[in-house]
Amino acid sequence: MASVRRLLDGYVREGILLDKATVTLYEDIQEFWIAERDEDARVIGCGALHVMWEDLAEVRTLAVDHSIRGAGVGHQVLDKLLQTARWLGVRRVFCLTFEVEFFAKHGFVEIGETPVDGDVYSELLRSYDEGVAEFLGLERVKPNTLGNSRMLLHL
Repeated sequence: MASVRRLLDGYVREGILLDKATVTLYEDIQEFWIAERDEDARVIGCGALHVMWEDLAEVRTLAVDHSIRGAGVGHQVLDKLLQTARWLGVRRVFCLTFEVEFFAKHGFVEIGETPVDGDVYSELLRSYDEGVAEFLGLERVKPNTLGNSRMLLHL
């Protein structure tokens, strides 16, 4: 987990990713796919898929080592997350991102509002997960999401 922590910390300092407590990373480790460099097993990328509802998941914490950005690792990690979503039967994948062009290359489109009906919205309000609060656009998390674009992919 220390390798993932180091990878994320650079993006957190830049304000690109929201900081997550290390304990949260451990709690969510089963949601992650990790990319390692072949020659030394160094962690060079990661991403998580968080299922939010029966047909909806969120791509979270997608990051690539700065030294190899542009080499396709992020695309490979995202492809693996989308394969996982399909395997789980998820039909819609959401992300909150500054990297609009990157996600658009995978078919994500910008959206304006939370793409769930009133009943699901009410159920999601019961979640303690900060990412769900960001997805719902709750007032208490607005400072975290300033400048981000809400994007959705239909699988």
